[in-house]
Amino acid sequence: MALVLIVDDSPTEVHVMQRALELHGFRTAAAVDGDDAIRKAKALRPDLILMDIVMPGGLNGFQATRKLHADPDTRSIPVIMVSSKDQESDRVWGMRQGAVDYLVKPVPPAKLVQSAQAAIAA
Repeated sequence: MALVLIVDDSPTEVHVMQRALELHGFRTAAAVDGDDAIRKAKALRPDLILMDIVMPGGLNGFQATRKLHADPDTRSIPVIMVSSKDQESDRVWGMRQGAVDYLVKPVPPAKLVQSAQAAIAA
């Protein structure tokens, strides 16, 4: 059973994503910001990370994704950016940081599950 780390500062967003994924057999964990995401990625070794971009505090999602991708311990974990930022420049920048996909909120649950399955299978 694959483990997905959901990184988002909104408890509502985390809950919606957790519910959609868990209904399809995924296990989930959550992180509240980029720094927390890096700590939990190293400790939990998830099969996938769903990364918000705009979060309070230290690292934003772009920065956290870049750090995860640069670290030999976490670079093999696929990251999907999940954000309300829907500009093409945001999508391109996210992919340049190491993301494998970019989804715009609100993400339909079926699309979230499909993207998660594809990222893990790749």
